[in-house]
Amino acid sequence: MKELGLYIHIPFCESKCYYCDFISYPNKRNFIEIYVNYLIKEIKMQSEKLKNYKLKTVFIGGGTPSSIDAKYIYKILEEVYKEFNTTFLEEITIEANPNTIDENKLKLYKKSNINRISLGLQSSDNNILKRIGRTHTKEVFLKNYKLISKYGFSNINIDIMFNLPKQTLYEVEKTINFVTKLDVKHISFYSLKLEEGTPFFDKYKDDKSSLPSEDLEREMYHKGIELLKNKNFHQYEISNFHKKNYKCKHNLLYWKVKPYLGVGIGAHSNLFNERWGNEINFTNYFKALDNNRLPIFQSERIDKNMEMSEYVILGLRLNEGIDKRVFYKRFNVNIEKIYKSQIKKFEREGLLNNFNNRIKLTERGRDISNRVFMELLT
Repeated sequence: MKELGLYIHIPFCESKCYYCDFISYPNKRNFIEIYVNYLIKEIKMQSEKLKNYKLKTVFIGGGTPSSIDAKYIYKILEEVYKEFNTTFLEEITIEANPNTIDENKLKLYKKSNINRISLGLQSSDNNILKRIGRTHTKEVFLKNYKLISKYGFSNINIDIMFNLPKQTLYEVEKTINFVTKLDVKHISFYSLKLEEGTPFFDKYKDDKSSLPSEDLEREMYHKGIELLKNKNFHQYEISNFHKKNYKCKHNLLYWKVKPYLGVGIGAHSNLFNERWGNEINFTNYFKALDNNRLPIFQSERIDKNMEMSEYVILGLRLNEGIDKRVFYKRFNVNIEKIYKSQIKKFEREGLLNNFNNRIKLTERGRDISNRVFMELLT
């Protein structure tokens, strides 16, 4: 049986952060119950054609899944266990904001067999948190982190952001030092990207003087890598670090271009040599399911060349890079035959290492990875 990852989108949150471009609605809480019922219908419909797949991971994202009553999370996962082969299910993650966690939710998460919690701290500086539209404080985070640990959740990820408005290198160091004193198994370390349609994009697109310079942004990234390495966190992807044996298995399915199904508004899937995205508003999502039709908004067939490009770009995000033998086994062609000129060029420029059957980005290559990826696509 083939492995499958399942992503479940919960598009509700308490308030929208100023940098967030995810599909989420802070003012639609009256839709929660009806949305969950439609989501369950989609899960049933999708599962019918996936009987020869075994579920390896589940990731409940948003939005803020922890902002809704945990009984709905329990109900959704109950349906997943009923409809899918979960014999080999290894990891069930739920995203949470620190101020939306309580004992009752944690009890139901445990009962639902959730075994990984991803907490969005972003910064340990309360002024920065306020500046970026987060609704928690460092103190609330710490209180609820301890509560999560008390209920036996040992596999905890913390999200940290850098390159934030008026943020200094010292503040990034302070946040990392604060987090690494906790018994955290995984850290995601992201640079702020100005996404169109967000308040931050409108505010900073023409005047970036409040944002760190490009040089400072790189210094923050390198300092983060150094501090995390010194605390026994292993970098395994451009933005992700783990304690031994605690990589995020769900994200590895994405990066290794394994099959995954997304359910819910705006969720994306990659299955059956096809990639598709769901409807992005409630009306169209509900209408499709009312008509017993999958709520697909757009889709495209993935040919061999598209799959190879995606495999190479996502594979190079990983520190282990691409195993040339695995590439040949998957595509029946030598990677150096397809990307010969680009590989040679990037080797000369010190952006790629190519030895021992592996191709991977150098430290400098990771710094300008977007340029490498763009050239590989052309």
